[in-house]
Amino acid sequence: MGRVIAAGVALGLCAVLLGAAPPAVAESASLRLQVSIDQRPIEDATVPIDPANQVELQVVATNPGTAPVKVRSVRLSGVALALTFFAYDTTAPFEVPARGSVSRTFVLDLGDLAGQATGLLPSSVELLDGGRVTLGEATTVADVRGSFWSVYGVFGLAMLALTILAWVTALLALARHRLAPNRWRRGVRFLPAGFGTGLVAVISLSVLRLVPPEPAIEIPVVLGAAAIAFLLGYLTPHPAPPSVTESDTTVQLPVPSTQEFTR
Repeated sequence: MGRVIAAGVALGLCAVLLGAAPPAVAESASLRLQVSIDQRPIEDATVPIDPANQVELQVVATNPGTAPVKVRSVRLSGVALALTFFAYDTTAPFEVPARGSVSRTFVLDLGDLAGQATGLLPSSVELLDGGRVTLGEATTVADVRGSFWSVYGVFGLAMLALTILAWVTALLALARHRLAPNRWRRGVRFLPAGFGTGLVAVISLSVLRLVPPEPAIEIPVVLGAAAIAFLLGYLTPHPAPPSVTESDTTVQLPVPSTQEFTR
């Protein structure tokens, strides 16, 4: 059971520390984007998204280069803990002339977003070419009004369950004096519980719409919780040796002396 818990928490930790592979970006062409959602600029703002309503996405693409750039599609995506929880692609080819600008408006139906995410999520709007290479990108924080039982919410509940099991197994081992005599090994025993606590904290702050799970926040929170848990394990008392009961004592009986009888 302990290995299963550690493996589950480790998967979440790897997602945070390693992150997803960065999208391919065009080297020869790049566009500058100004994006609005429901007539609200998304730059340095938190944009509410209600899956029950259609979203009007307006994109103004500026080409500072000397060659025209062909755009094939636009993508709206949301990421948390380096995992993509929703992504919507709309194919609408257009061309941005050299040193010119083009404005396009897209109407997106995000009805199934309610079952994918909820809370604050770092999001982005990208323009892609025919090879799915990113030509330009604008980032924001989306306030998704989704269901608590969405994929993101269930992921948080699963991490909470694994974290509780990790703490229970570690504390039971402490109470039963089954921790390793070495302090470093005792600290490592508490690490999965610490990592899980950090992940649960990050997801909870996101779902409660307090803090978005951005790398600048989630990595210090997860590593800080792991460090505290390791320190707790390191400072736990040395496991006491098993007490000797009366039934375990060995009683040595006197050996009767032998006598030689002669007739």
